[in-house]
Amino acid sequence: MRAGRAVSLFVAAILICAAPLAAQESGPRNTPILTLEQDRLFTGTLYGKAVHARIDTAAQALQAENRRIEADLEAEERDLTEQRAKMEPLAFRQLADAFDEKANSIRAARLAKLRALSDERDTERKLFLNTAAPIIAKLMTEAGAVAIVDKSAIILSFDRIDITDAAIARIDEVLGDGTRPAGNPPPVNAPPEPGLSPD
Repeated sequence: MRAGRAVSLFVAAILICAAPLAAQESGPRNTPILTLEQDRLFTGTLYGKAVHARIDTAAQALQAENRRIEADLEAEERDLTEQRAKMEPLAFRQLADAFDEKANSIRAARLAKLRALSDERDTERKLFLNTAAPIIAKLMTEAGAVAIVDKSAIILSFDRIDITDAAIARIDEVLGDGTRPAGNPPPVNAPPEPGLSPD
């Protein structure tokens, strides 16, 4: 009973504090802390969507190639099994061992390619965040903020301090889908880039 009363008092206190804040000007202006959804920032921009499209296309092609290779290995294994009755046990064992070594080597190579795709996605995400950092820093300056934190780390906040949508729009405007020449980045008047974590 006491716990329920404590929760009620806590909620009431939040509502009392929120009332005057909600009446203030909407939008993150002169707000010391802003929030940002890093995952949505990446997946919601043209840049991030282009990266996902490239990686997904490569992943689908790899999966199709894996299915073809597995089918070939299964057919080779069936042929080897059919030859067993016609071969000396030692000769068959040598062929079977060679096949197992070949199959394991091929599957290890395919797994390495899959991991490489995952690493590429992570690398592209880090590159995106590093490239977007000056743009986000400019938004932070415009809002009069001193820090941006990931929204997932916040227990309670007002939506008006979240700049994810504004950041997506600004990044799309400046970076597009990320195909602009790397040596000619669009000019961005911003302070030194903040410590955006790629994780």
